[in-house]
Amino acid sequence: GNAYSKKVEERAKAEGAVSVVISAKIEAEFAGLPPADRAEFLSEMGLAEPGLNRLIRAGYELLDLVTYFTVGPKEARAWTITRGTKGPAAAGVIHTDFEKGFIRAETIAYDDYVALGGENGAKDAGKMRLEGKEYVVKDGDVMHFRFAN
Repeated sequence: GNAYSKKVEERAKAEGAVSVVISAKIEAEFAGLPPADRAEFLSEMGLAEPGLNRLIRAGYELLDLVTYFTVGPKEARAWTITRGTKGPAAAGVIHTDFEKGFIRAETIAYDDYVALGGENGAKDAGKMRLEGKEYVVKDGDVMHFRFAN
């Protein structure tokens, strides 16, 4: 940042808001690098992550959004919902039929999913939960919806 960004940050803080300082030059350099060189570049710049990541996270916090995941043999996908969304409404983001016919959601916490090597490892470790219609989806949940059509 610079003197101007410091003033913006102070003003935002005084108003209870968040500010995110991003250097377009650094972001452009980062985007142009091969993926293998990006971590070293960030380290040299004294950054933990790219500015775009910080901007997205700030936007999610401002709008009170969370992400859940669906994972299949061909693709993994992230879905965005408002914090406090229950299972059926989260399923409805994928397709309205999923919401209408919602039965339950097979749910694994993201950290368990990663640590245990995916769905099978989480199942074997007893970390898959069956959640009903009143379940409030948590940030990072990995979900498989069961529904009747």
